[in-house]
Amino acid sequence: MKISSFLTAGALALALSGPALAAEVEWKMTAGVGEGSFLYQNFMERFVGNVATLTQGRVEITSFGAGVLAPAFKAYEVVQDGIVEAGHSTPSYLVNQDATNAIFASFPGGMSAEATLHWVYEGGGEEMLQTFRREEMGLHSIVVGIGTSEIMAHSNVKIETVEDLAGLKYRTSGAFAAVLQNEFGGVPTVVPGNEIYTLLQRKGVDAIEWSTPGANITEGFHEVAPYMIMPGVHQPSFLWEVFVKQETWDALPADLQTLITAAAKLTTYEGYTRFGDSDVKAMADFRNTNVELVVMARAESEKIREAGRNWAQTQAKTQSEAGSRRMQDILDSYLAYQSNWAANSGYLVRDGAE
Repeated sequence: MKISSFLTAGALALALSGPALAAEVEWKMTAGVGEGSFLYQNFMERFVGNVATLTQGRVEITSFGAGVLAPAFKAYEVVQDGIVEAGHSTPSYLVNQDATNAIFASFPGGMSAEATLHWVYEGGGEEMLQTFRREEMGLHSIVVGIGTSEIMAHSNVKIETVEDLAGLKYRTSGAFAAVLQNEFGGVPTVVPGNEIYTLLQRKGVDAIEWSTPGANITEGFHEVAPYMIMPGVHQPSFLWEVFVKQETWDALPADLQTLITAAAKLTTYEGYTRFGDSDVKAMADFRNTNVELVVMARAESEKIREAGRNWAQTQAKTQSEAGSRRMQDILDSYLAYQSNWAANSGYLVRDGAE
């Protein structure tokens, strides 16, 4: 269903049909990132505001940054345990538990943000994520953010070829951590977002990846590392979700389910354009700093993309051989959409260098 018809014809009519009401539902929500970060503001705070607006205050969500109610990497767990009603995080943090999460989180060789947005809402991606969360974790998931391509690295050393990744101490997470270590001999380190700047500044790692140009410039990584490595083939897009226990979701009135779902979808679209706008402005600003912009040759970045796709296929095959075809089925859907998009999107006008 298109965003315009979904919001204006259905949920928006419900939202504007009567006077504001007292809160019927009150949730505390913990985040996978620190309060005040670009991701927190653009996804989590935006979602909270959209829910309040569309439900006219009938649903009140109070958001907390990572480390207040739960550590950054424990958001899913504390919701499952009933400690907090809602959580906001990325499937990237669950890849080590189940590699299926990498398909939703994105992986080296995955789809662009533009194609991912379409797969999630038109190609069945969100429905597959919801089924996966419900059956494996007892959670109801709603996509609240799809991000643009990330910066591959802010680095203390120049990275121009895949050979430069060997032995590199690299703050990363998700599928790229496994690909970096297994295929290129890098040394991945996983730390929460609010610890990255200090780690890079003190040269506790050689390189870090975090987010997009618009998000990274607010973190100041370019001030403490001389090189910025592109393109972001390690993370061509990314996805964040809000989740509650399935029984919590099922207990909501149907109209509130509709309005919260609409708020999430609105958040995704608003957040997507905010990322894109912030990214191009940030890239212009980066060019006026002392950071050196390093663009890997296409042949080198393609090696990373190929390694990522091979990793995903291997993980899916391993799960199939163990008796579960879930990852393979989701990956087949994802790769088929990517293939069709690549083959038939040539009519689109693209701005910028090819």
